[in-house]
Amino acid sequence: MTAVQHGSDAAAEVTGFTTHEVRNQPPRLVDYHPLDCDPALVTALRAYGADEWLPELGELGRTAASAEAREHGRLANEFPPRLYTHDRYGNRVDEVEFHPSWHWLMERAVGHGLHAAAWAPDAPAGAHLRRAAAFYLWSQVEPGHACPISMTYAAVPALRYSPELAAQFEPGLRSRVYDPGLREPSGKAGLLAGMSMTEKQGGSDVRANTTTASANADGSYRLVGHKWFTSAPMNDVFLTLAQTEQGVSCFLLPRVLPDGSRNALRIARLKDKLGNKSNASAELEYTGAIGWPVGELGRGVRTIIEMVSATRLDCVLGAAANVRHGLSEAVHHARYRSAFGAKLIDQPAMLPVLADLTVESDAAIALAMRLALAADNARGGDASEAALLRLALPASKYYVCKRAPIVLAEALECLGGNGYVEESGMPRLYREAPLMSIWEGSGNVTALDVLRALAKEPAIADALLSELDASVGLDARFDAAVAELRTELAGAEQARARKLAEQIALCLQAALLLRQGPTELADAFLATRFGTARNTLGILPRGLAVTELVDRVTPQVTVGERVL
Repeated sequence: MTAVQHGSDAAAEVTGFTTHEVRNQPPRLVDYHPLDCDPALVTALRAYGADEWLPELGELGRTAASAEAREHGRLANEFPPRLYTHDRYGNRVDEVEFHPSWHWLMERAVGHGLHAAAWAPDAPAGAHLRRAAAFYLWSQVEPGHACPISMTYAAVPALRYSPELAAQFEPGLRSRVYDPGLREPSGKAGLLAGMSMTEKQGGSDVRANTTTASANADGSYRLVGHKWFTSAPMNDVFLTLAQTEQGVSCFLLPRVLPDGSRNALRIARLKDKLGNKSNASAELEYTGAIGWPVGELGRGVRTIIEMVSATRLDCVLGAAANVRHGLSEAVHHARYRSAFGAKLIDQPAMLPVLADLTVESDAAIALAMRLALAADNARGGDASEAALLRLALPASKYYVCKRAPIVLAEALECLGGNGYVEESGMPRLYREAPLMSIWEGSGNVTALDVLRALAKEPAIADALLSELDASVGLDARFDAAVAELRTELAGAEQARARKLAEQIALCLQAALLLRQGPTELADAFLATRFGTARNTLGILPRGLAVTELVDRVTPQVTVGERVL
């Protein structure tokens, strides 16, 4: 008796045809060196005297690009967190369960000091700049878990408004030990922080909050209210806002109180979000939760704005990371995929698209790293850098984050139908893209913050113009854009807030590329971002060095012992 054959081999023997042969598909984009194909990041670090960080960042980048890390990123989103309000006996527990891959990602992020380690008293010079570069590289693995990492980083400067609380909690927040689970903070090897500001009736208008805080005899306060968005509700401590007799005030709430009991912080539900699936975002109810004031009562917005400023920088870094990941996937696919007799990367219609994505990505990380440098310098007492940051950060957050969904849609389309399939990972990047524009102030809020900064301190425009003047004279197109910006600054008004924010960000990007980028990159940016009416990416003037631009950012993938 002849054995029965199964599958395509059997079909081939019986009919003479092979029904399923895999060819003309790229290898997996894993096991490459991200720094080797990210010249904009390397150039920025070298320009700011941070060469010493490159070996360490290279190792982190290689881990981020490993097959293991990418798989954990996929699994953390494939199996999102689950809320358990009660245990089997009916006791209220309010716990969120995460997939093991979430913990794998968190452990490495904390271990590399991407949370609050840069705030350590013995941290070396440039620690915040190094942290920004590392955050950008590691966020390309999976952006959801970057949220609690970012909030922990941002909590420290706000917490320092109350030195006693800072002394109590900061060592745990800076620790490089990831110690999940709800336990009393002083007994944990490492802590994570969160932020809980917005409410359903106010959103960004936090002064409309209705949560109240009543003083206890021991100096603590009892909070009652409902918070609309709180990410990472399993973190150990939260900074939150509540109304007191003095006005809106900032408080620190631990999940577990000093006596070991659970604080009266109830998780009403987890949000079903468009993206960011790995990260739990919750509605919280304070039913007499105990908290301690941070900073001066009645000045809560001023206190927590320190946290908002730091997380806004991470929004820019996160958007740049998302764009860079999408660019890597697009150029990698185009390098191996053939159509109509040639590789996609060699097709005259595709090459300008990839080059335009490259321009967008390089400009985004160049600007993000300049903001990180300004933040680092400002923390060292540089008043001019602090002034630059107050104006440039909301403008950059507005523009870079607003561009991400557009760029990711184009990157996805470079893969054609393959990019529209979940297995490619591109839909996850695309769903993530709008978040950075919404989180910590959506487009109008950040654009209006530019106007508020100018109204409060008109002289801060001088810090911006001084930064731009370092590149004036290098290109006539840039000079014309700066002249236009001066006009916008002089007549700033709410109806033109978006235009002003966009112009500030574009001029800063152009100034940086003129000083740091290769000629072909600056030329492409100036030829397409100023004075040109374009409705889609990939429409470039004739004569630009598009091949050189794309070659610079193409990942070199190792398959077996060969680098492809």
